[in-house]
Amino acid sequence: MARTSLHPDVAEVLISQARIRRRIAALAREIARCYGHAEVSIIGVLNGSMVFLGELLRQLPMQTRLDSVVARSYGARTTSNGRVSIRRPWHLSLRRKHVLLVDDILDTGRTLRRICERIRRENPASLRTCVLLDKPSRRVVPFTADFVGFTIPDKFVVGYGLDFAERYRNLPYIAVLRRGI
Repeated sequence: MARTSLHPDVAEVLISQARIRRRIAALAREIARCYGHAEVSIIGVLNGSMVFLGELLRQLPMQTRLDSVVARSYGARTTSNGRVSIRRPWHLSLRRKHVLLVDDILDTGRTLRRICERIRRENPASLRTCVLLDKPSRRVVPFTADFVGFTIPDKFVVGYGLDFAERYRNLPYIAVLRRGI
């Protein structure tokens, strides 16, 4: 495989594309063991989860239904503003369904907590969460994901779906953004 050149706005690559792909394959196996042959309704948190979710979904062996929710708490900032806005909820009925909520990163916990509260109102059979990245040092509300790709330090990261002001999502690795961007 050809070496991917480093983007000029990247200070360092934190997690390579190869490591991400290996970990996603392992996560898919963990999720499959958890659910067995049960159908799973997967809700992706957009836009950040798109790349991760696409890779994960292709590796899940069970029957799935797919939907998404659009939630925002960052905008064009590197820190959350503390308010979670659910701009577009999912359309699938989640009543008595096994639900897996998938997001790119768990940091403050506010977004996943808020979405989980809304999902629970629909009385799902079960609700679990899966994140590519967990940044526990930034947690503001108690929240633990059921499936975690990588635990990372308190650095602002982009790539593999994660963005800064809607840019850098297409980087094939997780990288630390240079200061002053």
